[in-house]
Amino acid sequence: IYTISQDASEVRFELDEDLRGERITVVGVTNQVAGEIAVDLNDLSSVQVGILQINARTLETDNDFRNRAIQNEILDTGAYEFITFAPTAVSGLPDSATIGEEISFTIDGDLTVRDTTQPASFTVTATAVSDTQLTGTATATINREQFGLTIPSVPGVANVEEEVDLIIDFTANAS
Repeated sequence: IYTISQDASEVRFELDEDLRGERITVVGVTNQVAGEIAVDLNDLSSVQVGILQINARTLETDNDFRNRAIQNEILDTGAYEFITFAPTAVSGLPDSATIGEEISFTIDGDLTVRDTTQPASFTVTATAVSDTQLTGTATATINREQFGLTIPSVPGVANVEEEVDLIIDFTANAS
């Protein structure tokens, strides 16, 4: 069983918007992510990925005004502290992997943001760095409209992208 290390992991979202007439990429980041993965490198058909929880209250961008809008209006983190991903299937794994070998696969599941759950699919690249550590990146693209995430009307902000990239850079250590 490998447990995600908050000290060595990061979750972020990225989307583009026009801010005062300039196209920018907004990035929100937190290391407050928890989850477990059961892996036997000799038999990857037995991989199990537990529920992933991200503390939405700790997401931060480069702008305090935007952070307040995300927390109070967009994600309503007072009522919905966690974003969760409940895996339902892992596909595309080879039969086995060796230390140092990068493998790619897909994890499908149910993503819950606020009070809305939708299917989501993460593309993962992962490496067993050692017998006791896994590292990797998982990426999914969601449509914020499907989750009812509306952007408040703010002067100077326009054309906020509907597609949001979710990226998890993780390090998981054997327990």
